[in-house]
Amino acid sequence: MDWIKVSIITTNKGIDPVSSVLNDLGYDGLEIADKDDFKEFLENNRKYWDYVDEELERLKEADTKITVYLDGGNDGLSELEKIEKSIKLLKEADINNSFGSLKIITENVRDEDWSENWKQYFKPLEIGDKILIQPEWQPLESETDRIVFKVNPGMTFGTGSHDSTRFCIEEIEKNIHEGDTVLDLGCGSGILSVIALLLGASDACAVDIDENSETVAYSNLEMNGLDKNNYHVYIGDIIEDSGLRDRFAEYDIVVANIVADVIIALSPYVRRFMKKDGIFICSGIINERAEEVKSALEKAGLKIVEAKQSDEWTAYTCK
Repeated sequence: MDWIKVSIITTNKGIDPVSSVLNDLGYDGLEIADKDDFKEFLENNRKYWDYVDEELERLKEADTKITVYLDGGNDGLSELEKIEKSIKLLKEADINNSFGSLKIITENVRDEDWSENWKQYFKPLEIGDKILIQPEWQPLESETDRIVFKVNPGMTFGTGSHDSTRFCIEEIEKNIHEGDTVLDLGCGSGILSVIALLLGASDACAVDIDENSETVAYSNLEMNGLDKNNYHVYIGDIIEDSGLRDRFAEYDIVVANIVADVIIALSPYVRRFMKKDGIFICSGIINERAEEVKSALEKAGLKIVEAKQSDEWTAYTCK
């Protein structure tokens, strides 16, 4: 089916009046892109990341706009005329030009099954010497000696394709022994702790501040045919919540694929989660902050025994 994409350029102050005009015309499903809100979102959540992709940075300077989609046929053209007339009246009433240009931009778009089409771009991924990340909908093309981790990227926020995740998987693979226990800090989709179980860990615990992590991590566990009795997901802030910290024992492997600020804040507590001969693997560190994280880890009494680095990312393995 074809659609007419109608975008109205406005300002933060113009969002409510433009939305009201469209609501009066019968449009309730509005797509609102507000650059001021986006800027505020970035600032308020800066502690969760160290950098913002250039494409996202450009959104801070993009126009604030409200978008609706109309039927691509004659009915849609008739509706477009009504929108144009109503927005013209709003423009005339805006004597202070508070609502911006109110320019209307139209674009013809074809309806496609976007929810499925992205799958063609996600291919099996080999990591380290043993792991194969496999889309759950795609059968193996040939026999493999690798340990297969099945994943549905559409429902997760961690698939193994990022350098920081790959570093962690490689280090887990290199250091894990049959029967080891694992603690996954900032687990996200649970990919690291579930893969640790596939590699022979006897028990794994995972924790994240995002409530969605529990559902997604257990789903990945089930998708890979693992026993829920050997896997435990907790929701909370392990840095701020001493009660939550007290729930965890000592582990052979502690892993954190987060960001520099969180790793730095975690570093004073990491040793208490490690067995005497345990290791701590941390990643998600942009290169510009690698030395800062290294200093925090060493200050906490951890010795860095391995460092991995790509063009943008650094990972450390500590004892």
